[in-house]
Amino acid sequence: MMVSFIDGHRDEYGVEPIRAVLPIAPSTYYEHKAREADPSRLPRRAQRDLELKPEIERVWRENFEVYGVRKVWLQLNREGIEVARCTVKRLMREMGLTGAVRGRKTKTTVVNPALACPADRVNRNFQVRRPNALWVSDLTYVATWRGFHGCGGRGQLRQLGHP
Repeated sequence: MMVSFIDGHRDEYGVEPIRAVLPIAPSTYYEHKAREADPSRLPRRAQRDLELKPEIERVWRENFEVYGVRKVWLQLNREGIEVARCTVKRLMREMGLTGAVRGRKTKTTVVNPALACPADRVNRNFQVRRPNALWVSDLTYVATWRGFHGCGGRGQLRQLGHP
C-alpha cells in the first residue's frame, strides 16, 4: 500500500522525501520494485504460490466450479502436485474461489417498508421502578408445524425489572 502511494507521488515529490514521512525504509521500497520487475527475486513461498494458483484454478474450473478446498487439495495430490491443505485454503481465499455449499440457505428477517411499524409505547425508556411494570418482546421466527413464520427481531421475551 505504501509502495503504491510512493509510486503515485514519486514524480511530484521524489522517493526520499515521501519515505522520510512514511514508516518505510528505502531498501524495502527498492526491493519491492526489484521483485516486481524480476519474479525470481520473490521469496520461495511467493514463487510457489504463483505456480500453484493456475493449478488450483484449473482443478476448480474443470470440476464445474463446485469443488471446495478439500476436494481441490485431494485432486492436486492425486495429480502428483504435493501441496498442503492450508495452502490451498489460503490461495483459494485470495483468489475468491469457493465451493458449492449444500443445504438450505439461512433465512433472515426482511423488513417490508410498506408495512406500518408498531408504535413505540415506551419511547425507548426501558427503566422500570417495580417488577412487572414493563414487558418487551423481540421475535424473529416462530417454529410451527407448517414451518417457520417471521415476526421480526431477535427472538427474546424479557420481563424488565427482574434479573
